[in-house]
Amino acid sequence: MFSGKKYDTNLLVIGAGSAGLISANIAATLKAKVTLIERHKMGGDCLNTGCVPSKTLLRSAKIRHLMNDSERYGLKAADVAVDFPAVMGRVQSIIKHIEPNDSVERYTSLGVDCISGDAKLVSPNEVLVNGEKISARHIILAMGARPFIPEIAGLDAIDYLTSDNIWQLEELPKSMLVMGSGAIACEMSQAFSRLGSEVTMVQRSSSILNKEEPEVGEFMLKAFEQEGIQVKLNSKISEVRKAEGGGVEVCLQDESGEQSWQWYEQILLAVGRKANTDGMGLEEVGVELNADGTVKVDEYLRSSSHQNILACGDVAGPYQFTHMASHQAWYATVNSLFGFVKKFKVDYRIVPKAVFTDPEIASVGKLESELKAEGVAFEAVHFPLDDMDRALAEGEAKGFIKVLLKDGSDKILGVTIVGAHAAELITEFIHVIKMGKGLNHILGTIHIYPSFSEANKYLAGQWKRKHAPQWALKILQKLHAWRR
Repeated sequence: MFSGKKYDTNLLVIGAGSAGLISANIAATLKAKVTLIERHKMGGDCLNTGCVPSKTLLRSAKIRHLMNDSERYGLKAADVAVDFPAVMGRVQSIIKHIEPNDSVERYTSLGVDCISGDAKLVSPNEVLVNGEKISARHIILAMGARPFIPEIAGLDAIDYLTSDNIWQLEELPKSMLVMGSGAIACEMSQAFSRLGSEVTMVQRSSSILNKEEPEVGEFMLKAFEQEGIQVKLNSKISEVRKAEGGGVEVCLQDESGEQSWQWYEQILLAVGRKANTDGMGLEEVGVELNADGTVKVDEYLRSSSHQNILACGDVAGPYQFTHMASHQAWYATVNSLFGFVKKFKVDYRIVPKAVFTDPEIASVGKLESELKAEGVAFEAVHFPLDDMDRALAEGEAKGFIKVLLKDGSDKILGVTIVGAHAAELITEFIHVIKMGKGLNHILGTIHIYPSFSEANKYLAGQWKRKHAPQWALKILQKLHAWRR
């Protein structure tokens, strides 16, 4: 069960982002000796360059959008000037406000030994940091990910933006080219467009948001175009170069192969993220990696080659969500500390996600294409959100809910919501799925009027009416006629 060898610490965690912080917190709470190593900033991407700053920026952008559209609400319209340094200052102030929760001081007070420096594995149980070797019975890899940089001719010779450095902008770009069409690309495109930049999105395929249902991409494409965001589909960037006088000249190539050079003040690369496994000594000590650079782990999040080394968060995959990093952290920590007694398989049965555009996009479970590929019989239920009382009152009457049900049942297989507060609305569906319930459960639950959440019940009611037994209704009709 145990070797006779003694170690400096029970658990050594590399990376102080969401996955690493949760791992260290859980282990310290369970009275293990924990060492946490971070080479840059506590809080990782989510606090410093991801979730927190992006949602803060999106809020400022939405307020300006609403104020410029104030006549729709019976208010006198006025063009709202953007003080971009102040907007970015607010972003930093929100980060500063949250920082203490993720700080060295807080984690030290919890009993975690926090070290700042670059960590490198020198053996399956030893890590070198700041010239010192630290031994640990178990190691959790939680280094996160960084923006993926595509190979484009001339890219090395220009200054480009990513989700990491965009927060260092001091002036609002007059124009911006955004490469990509996933969550980060869509959120940043809409934010900067609403703040006043002329934004163009470039996407290789014929649609955007390709990890969602096709209806989502179609809906958001129309929404972006209505807001003045130009979206170039079936196009790619073949070359870039510095422009005289500043900015970037970009060679865009469409599906026919025709090329044209266009000028933009800034270019944002948002085509995915790559696990931070380079230069960590992983391969040298035999830690096997997947083709995408993530750590190859088993169902308990243990390295396939060294069971005392575990991974969680973006460095483990397959999902790159902060909430998944926190979810995996529990399994990685408990399996490392108590795996000799009982191990827990990480649970991927219910994985919700959201894109915080306006309107929001939230989904959980299977997509229609996945169910078709698996040969699963299903029913699709659609409910538009353009006639909900609360949504109408707030000027948010747009979007839809799509629910995939097991054929002949109210069992929910997948849900997609596009609309105001979608990330909150989907929580009810997540809970119902987790409890093994279905649409009948939602239908039998009282929902506050007027609220956005009523849409969930209305969808369930629409489904119920469609499946009402006609023979029973005919009998009831005759019964009521007889009793008149």
